[in-house]
Amino acid sequence: MFHLINQNSNIDFVGKRKIWVTLSVLMIAATIVLLFTKGLNYGIDFTGGAEVRVKVPTSWDTGKLRSSLEKGNLTGMKILQLGSVSDSEYMIRAQEEGKDLNQVVKRIGDSLSKDLKPGEYEVKSADIVGPSAGGLLRKNGFLAMFYALLAILIYVAIRFDFTFAPGAVLALFHDAIIVIGIFIVTQKEFDLTVLAAVLALIGYSNNDTIIVFDRVRETQKANPGMPIEQIVNTSVNQTLGRTIMTSLATFVSVFALWAFGGHVLEPFAFALMCGLVVGAYSSIFIASSMVIILTHYRENQVKTGRGKKRREVKLSPEAHIGL
Repeated sequence: MFHLINQNSNIDFVGKRKIWVTLSVLMIAATIVLLFTKGLNYGIDFTGGAEVRVKVPTSWDTGKLRSSLEKGNLTGMKILQLGSVSDSEYMIRAQEEGKDLNQVVKRIGDSLSKDLKPGEYEVKSADIVGPSAGGLLRKNGFLAMFYALLAILIYVAIRFDFTFAPGAVLALFHDAIIVIGIFIVTQKEFDLTVLAAVLALIGYSNNDTIIVFDRVRETQKANPGMPIEQIVNTSVNQTLGRTIMTSLATFVSVFALWAFGGHVLEPFAFALMCGLVVGAYSSIFIASSMVIILTHYRENQVKTGRGKKRREVKLSPEAHIGL
């Protein structure tokens, strides 16, 4: 059988884990700082506003459309071309707080009617999200992310134990927060489709982590006296080819979606591409590192508990009376 990477490879992932964990901690810290300073570029789904899809003559471009809107005192509009130039379809986005968005939509049509004859343009669709509805969607969206992480924590704890569960959740939190950080840095619009991509990523990345954990458990049973560092390193090497091949195959599919899916699917695909790269290394370095840390913690707890029991035996009731 063809293997991209030899299953008997012995790459020292565990020995280099401190470098990657430190890098991840720095990226998470930077994302949290940027979240409170720069912030996400929320889309209309989360802030409220209007989206109007229009079709204009092929001789028009973004600049001419913007000029027509400015004649009607419609400034600050985001104009995005949909499809190819020959389609001549544009998405006009208005995020104007405190204004009647229905009137904004009407004014867009009125502005176009001043420069174009009936039949030369068409308002294909108009979607309006109120500010309060947008805020509620944002709150519920991030709550959904929290509940997904909580459900995965319970699932991994039941399937494995609490030595594995925190590592899985931390790796997934790491993936989600890094993707959010990329959207803050690039200032790409963060809307419901991107949030859906993050939730999809949580499920997909968890699958990769479970594969590694399952191999760790098998190696532990087969080699009960082997140190946990060696168990984890062996397991990661054995599953490395599978992790890379599945991530690469999925990345190619998502890349095609990003390249040819059009404007609507571009943010969704971009978030998934970033998440696939981040998720591949988090399942190797972050989740596995947490297993090592928690295994040592439990071993120390057991040793401490035994030490306490021994001291209690030595200090018997008779010994207390003699004292």
